[in-house]
Amino acid sequence: MSPAIDEKVEPIFQEVLARNPGETEFHQAVREVLESLGPVLVKHPEFCHHKIIERICEPERQIIFRVPWQDDKGQVQINRGFRVEFNSSLGPYKGGLRFHPSVYLGIIKFLGFEQIFKNALTGLPIGGGKGGSDFDPKGKSDDEIMRFCQSFMTELYRHIGEHTDVPAGDIGVGGREIGFMFGQYKRITNRWEAGVLTGKGLDWGGSLARTEATGYGATFFVDEMLKARKDTFGGKVCTVSGSGNVAIYTIEKIHQLGGKVVACSDSNGVIYHEQGLDLELMQRLKEVERRRIKDYSNYHKDAKYIESGNIWDIPCQVAMPSATQNEINGKDAAKLVKNGCIAVGEGANMPTTPEGIKVFLDAGIAYGPGKAANAGGVATSALEMQQNACRDSWTFEYTEQRLQQIMKNIHELCYETAEEYGTPGNYVNGANIAGFIRVAKAMVAMGVI
Repeated sequence: MSPAIDEKVEPIFQEVLARNPGETEFHQAVREVLESLGPVLVKHPEFCHHKIIERICEPERQIIFRVPWQDDKGQVQINRGFRVEFNSSLGPYKGGLRFHPSVYLGIIKFLGFEQIFKNALTGLPIGGGKGGSDFDPKGKSDDEIMRFCQSFMTELYRHIGEHTDVPAGDIGVGGREIGFMFGQYKRITNRWEAGVLTGKGLDWGGSLARTEATGYGATFFVDEMLKARKDTFGGKVCTVSGSGNVAIYTIEKIHQLGGKVVACSDSNGVIYHEQGLDLELMQRLKEVERRRIKDYSNYHKDAKYIESGNIWDIPCQVAMPSATQNEINGKDAAKLVKNGCIAVGEGANMPTTPEGIKVFLDAGIAYGPGKAANAGGVATSALEMQQNACRDSWTFEYTEQRLQQIMKNIHELCYETAEEYGTPGNYVNGANIAGFIRVAKAMVAMGVI
């Protein structure tokens, strides 16, 4: 059972449900933020007067468009493209593009809504947005992906720009896809506008440490939560769901900080290696050869592959959900706590259901919600924008140092805000309230727009 929404906020939530029927992920994301805001309205009655919550729940702009393209057999295919430009009070819209068959408007709106507060927490001048398509890059040739990306950008280009909206990658959108989209943007606009897309290749305007940033950042955040409890990653047994970019660099940073990751997963199953995962092999399988993780057990006979397995059944002290939304339910959360889990850091967006969050909070474990814990990716995207704006390129070490400081600042802000509003140690309230107040103050200052 979720916590109650404050009576001043409940009618607003009911209006969101009525205006956005069938968008369950969006409803979940809105409810999770609104549950934290009762005490804020007592302290800041001006937010009620200016209808800030009502305005923040309604995107500034929602764009839906057709994406026709030809496959390698010459057959015409049609997908749907989205860009939800949610809130630009703090800066240009900033958020990734997701290419996955599950994408529909409700998913993009949930991601865009989360992005508003996540971006606010970084302290950098970026607003919140998100986009994508129901296109599935799996099994497609490079030529097919190029044709799709070019068609997608042929519509999207008119809505974006370095001072307007700056997309990046997400699930299904990596360096290859960003390259194809940037090329088409450049061709149509006749402008080398490096700051219009982030996650670019290092040879043409990308930032060192951007690839690693979300995973590294989530690990830094958990490290700060552990330090607040006079603990460290040293010797901790960890599990990391997923095996994409976020998961791989979470594993790398945990190993560097003295922890041991024993399991990761993909959509087919789980690999469990009690000795600790072989990161080099993982990177080769996933980033170079684009293979499934079941192949890991071909190289390590003592590793166990569990087809259709549940990674949260494996005992661990630190869990890092880094795959997709709602991957930890109430039962999974209860099992993690029972098996001795003391910290959870969300590398994915909203990977824990409301029931799961309640279990973690009731158990008093260190729980870092995605909008705080995985903000390192977008923070480093904003650092990439800074480098592009001044035609500069920073070293890996300097960028990582900036990232670590940003994650430390986010932790401190969430920790102190949770205390100020009477829920010490509750990073969910801390993140929601701190992010909301930053955006709300800017909205009040700018008038009714």
